[in-house]
Amino acid sequence: MSLLTPQRPVDLRDELPGSSDGSGLPAFAIELEGLTKVYAGSRRMLPKRALEGVDLKIPRGSFFALLGPNGAGKSTLINILAGLVVKTSGTAHVFGVDIDAHPRRARRVIGVVPQELNLDAFFTPREALEMQAGLYGIPPAERRTDEILAAVGLSDKADAYARSLSGGMRRRLLVAKALVHRPPVVILDEPTAGVDVELRRSLWAYMQELNREGVTVVLTTHYLEEAEQLCDWIAIIDKGHVVACDRKEQLLRQLDSKELTITLAQAPAVLPPALAAMGAELDGLGRVVVRYRPSRVQVGQILEQVRASGCEIADLATREADLEALFLRLTGKRPESEDPEA
Repeated sequence: MSLLTPQRPVDLRDELPGSSDGSGLPAFAIELEGLTKVYAGSRRMLPKRALEGVDLKIPRGSFFALLGPNGAGKSTLINILAGLVVKTSGTAHVFGVDIDAHPRRARRVIGVVPQELNLDAFFTPREALEMQAGLYGIPPAERRTDEILAAVGLSDKADAYARSLSGGMRRRLLVAKALVHRPPVVILDEPTAGVDVELRRSLWAYMQELNREGVTVVLTTHYLEEAEQLCDWIAIIDKGHVVACDRKEQLLRQLDSKELTITLAQAPAVLPPALAAMGAELDGLGRVVVRYRPSRVQVGQILEQVRASGCEIADLATREADLEALFLRLTGKRPESEDPEA
């Protein structure tokens, strides 16, 4: 049985507004309009504007990355959707449900995996999942505790106290808790921070399988290579504003930047004048490195200049613009050097 097989407590097709594709499900998994959050100040601190009129639409069924430096507003946005923080203004819909008009229904269509390992140390994984299922009103006959524990690799630890689990196992348990009620939207807030490579790979394989089954996965991470590999849509938020949101390929295309590394049969002591005029440089290994804009210069033109300079090409390598370059351009910060608050 699929982990997403609908159950009676969450009969989505009966209670959600339909979309134009005839599925009976909303076109957007998350839809925000003018979302604003201002934290009250004090005598010593001014009010803090965490979100500044955020407009964001996350397509249903996407694997969506929400990126930004610490302090950008990502955690505030997630906590509003989860019902943990009250927004100041604007509207928010999760899978077609208004979080203000129907807060309980909105919580039933979302599963949040928090960054913090907030588990009861004296509960076993089995007990934690059973309690979570009870909180969502899932009848005992319809619970699938063993199935979920097996899916996240915790079957052999099902009856061990949470305090005895490793950090990676606790992270898996948080994922399991978020999936108990089969939510169509799952938010992962820094899920692989501080975990080993094996867990990271198994977690992503599992989330990709859920995504193929139709679950919308929203990921926040500072590991930009993860976002670039996994996600088909990307939004970047900075200082409470969404500064970019589009399909991954479209965003990267905006950079209009490539790098061509040319290994010559004989490494030159200095660059030929024609190559130097193109802005080429020599790296530490004696290779010629040319950074160019594909919209203006073709690779063939560069190679013609190399041959015209009397150089023989031994090897070529190209590097596309990556997500880190886009992140740096839009926020002015590297993902690993951020402010202390999210």
